[in-house]
Amino acid sequence: MSRNLFWLSDEQWARIEPHLPTDVRGVERANDRRVISGIVHVLKCGCRWCDCPEAYGPPTTIYNRFVRWARRGIWENLFRSLPETGDPQTRR
Repeated sequence: MSRNLFWLSDEQWARIEPHLPTDVRGVERANDRRVISGIVHVLKCGCRWCDCPEAYGPPTTIYNRFVRWARRGIWENLFRSLPETGDPQTRR
């Protein structure tokens, strides 16, 4: 059985990465691109966090990153910032 996994493209990642938090304390974060791709995969397909494919890393890491960044407002700031960095012709 083949799974359709979501992976951020190089272009998407280049737009997202500058907006990610840099205040890492303690242990270095797991690969941001992989974890964010896993978060998008879960939200896109509607699966449970615990059913997230292994390719994205441990489901607890993916879930915890989503929840912690939501509490800190990182997702909201990211979504607000992305249109500003995009192609002005594609904005509505």
